Amino acid sequence: MDSINITDKQTAATLNHQQPSIKPYQRHGRTTAIDDHSDLQVLKRIKRYLLPKDFVISQDLLNEIVAGYDIGDSLADTLAADGIRFAKPLQQFIISDSSNNFDADLANNSAFNALAEQFSYHPTWFDPKLAQIGAVAYRRYPLMLIWLLRNVALMAGYSIPALSLPLIQTGALMHDALPRLMRTYAYILAVSEHPQLNPTSYNNRQPLRQVLAIGSEGWRQSIKVRQIHTLVRQNLLKGKGNAAKGVIPNADQHHNPDGSWNTDYWGLPINQTDMIATHLQFSLLIMRGLRLLGARISTEEAAGILHLWNLASYWMGVDLDRLPKDETACWEWLYTYLSIQQLDFKMGQPLAKALHDLPRQLMGEDNRRGRFVEMVNASVTRTLVGDDIGDGLDLPKSKIRFGVLSSVPILFALDTARQHNQSVAEKLEAFRAKRQDNMNWWLKKNDDYYK
Repeated sequence: MDSINITDKQTAATLNHQQPSIKPYQRHGRTTAIDDHSDLQVLKRIKRYLLPKDFVISQDLLNEIVAGYDIGDSLADTLAADGIRFAKPLQQFIISDSSNNFDADLANNSAFNALAEQFSYHPTWFDPKLAQIGAVAYRRYPLMLIWLLRNVALMAGYSIPALSLPLIQTGALMHDALPRLMRTYAYILAVSEHPQLNPTSYNNRQPLRQVLAIGSEGWRQSIKVRQIHTLVRQNLLKGKGNAAKGVIPNADQHHNPDGSWNTDYWGLPINQTDMIATHLQFSLLIMRGLRLLGARISTEEAAGILHLWNLASYWMGVDLDRLPKDETACWEWLYTYLSIQQLDFKMGQPLAKALHDLPRQLMGEDNRRGRFVEMVNASVTRTLVGDDIGDGLDLPKSKIRFGVLSSVPILFALDTARQHNQSVAEKLEAFRAKRQDNMNWWLKKNDDYYK
């Protein structure tokens, strides 16, 4: 008997030695070991240029990120579980004068009242002056903004299946790539709308008096996006998202046998951790991209951009205590998050292709300008994110791909002149406004706010 026990123990020890040990933070299938992607170009760049020299991944941050996989949006999820669509009644309740006629059951709902409290006032930590500084800088470069949204913020996320799968399951950014892209673009425009853009009334509306004012378009869209996220989360958990059939392999980890979302593997869909990653896609990554392309973003402007998106993310249901507190903390958070995400380029390829093919869909398959725009877009991704992700997403590689960096001395020179010459600043602002108006062509046709 003793000899059998000894043999069993020796066999177990041999197997444990042969197989890589599973760390406690790897309790979800989506989570890899922290050094599995150490050769990824984007991680090398973050570590070399953006993190303190003595940086090591914090075990506390690692645990917090992994715990966030299993946390959704309790207030909005409670309302959705009761079949309540809260976006329109919440706006009516807060900004309408007819609250006396409001649905009594909804007015007495504790989750609804907690949401109303969150959206009725700016939190005490919000600094509107700092947010406006960030909004002005964020909106200063309209062409760069949409370049970076589509080719860095969105494309980089497509390599991470935990972010891609909800989009694929719902058909978002795949079957309706242009509307989905432009709605996302409209949201970052709404968040960064500031009083200097609209000194007079706009579309018969009162001029904006403060960034993300109560009742502003950014405020309205934050409520709407939060409801959409909640409905998508509930539908995926119930197995109602089936747009991935025939698009990606029908692997067991993608869903449970009954078709419902596999929470053991992925955590909740659109969870706290992945929402913070999205927050950093729209704030930190776009800000970094602007700097790399030559924009002069000051330390105060960078803090303002993060502050602006902190409020937007808080309104969208992100736990404020989970948000990194400054730019360095943001890079530490993002590095840690990317280090442990399972990568699956094949899952992201349908999304990447839909986004990449947009120019020729709009201009015609044989249109040279469309092909040129596609190559420029792919070059932005490869230059700023990395060739390994570009190759994985099957993006074309141009011989003149580094031509996108020709913007650096031009934009840097223009920004320098803007800072020192009021006349130049005014001319550049007029050009920015005209360029922005041209880029809003789809929104002006399809969105009441921009018509």
